[in-house]
Amino acid sequence: MVWTLLKMFILLGLFNHTQTHVFLFSMVLMIFLISLLGNALMIMLIHEDPQLHTPMYFLLSQLSLMDMMLVSTIVPKMATNYLMDTRTISPAGCGAQIFLFVTLGGSECFLLTAMAYDRYVAICHPLRYPILMNQKLCFHMTAGSWLLGGVDGLMQAGTTLSFPYCHSREINHFFCEAPSLVRLTCADTTFFEFLMYVCCILMLLIPLSLILASYSLILTAVLHMKSTASQKKAFATCSSHLAVVGLFYGAIIFIYMRPKSYHSVARDKVVSAFYTIFTPVLNPLIYSVRNKDVKEALRKWIEKRFLGHLR
Repeated sequence: MVWTLLKMFILLGLFNHTQTHVFLFSMVLMIFLISLLGNALMIMLIHEDPQLHTPMYFLLSQLSLMDMMLVSTIVPKMATNYLMDTRTISPAGCGAQIFLFVTLGGSECFLLTAMAYDRYVAICHPLRYPILMNQKLCFHMTAGSWLLGGVDGLMQAGTTLSFPYCHSREINHFFCEAPSLVRLTCADTTFFEFLMYVCCILMLLIPLSLILASYSLILTAVLHMKSTASQKKAFATCSSHLAVVGLFYGAIIFIYMRPKSYHSVARDKVVSAFYTIFTPVLNPLIYSVRNKDVKEALRKWIEKRFLGHLR
């Protein structure tokens, strides 16, 4: 029993039990529930409404699924530890969190790139859209996003847990994240950190460059449109996607691509909370508020499910 406890990691968490932190914890739980409901509603609307059976909304449903899984990977364990006043997590649990977090984060990077390509084809080559963005290609891009994210997650989780942890096993974080664990190991991690940096370039900077290139071409095409209505519709759709991209990529690049000397544990925890807890709840809000098709699907669903019973 003692040996088992010695092998456990200790998550120091995000909150203590002061009145202010209890309030903040309650807010996080509320955001978690809203995120689950919002993303589940988005998936359900896309599945049920034939008008939303397009590549763009299929990719959006996958984004909602990833966000639901991401927030469910982090918050339940954090909430359990806080409510039960325990801080331990097993190596297997820690590895599972790293694997799922990296898999979902990496998959989302590639999926956002696929969504940018979809918008580029829809706006710049509308007549060729059914050919350039057919159902088969859409499925392949989605499967590729999941596969590449999964490979990176497996590599990072396996490598991180293979290091010897012969000193403190206290992780100054609210979930198991590879950079936080690497700080605790007593082995030389220079090569692993270099590989992580290379992975960041492949999974963050290259997709981000493709997204920015796509939107540069889209902006050029939109500015040459003669119809004001078409311009507004294109700007509304693209601004929603760019807002999601900015929130997600900005936070992850801040964590993973800064030099070591600029890292602050307290600041890193706040930024991590932003993209693991707050971003997933913002995505369905951004897409529903700015998207007429989603709002119309929601209106029809409410009329069918609720108002229909009152008649």
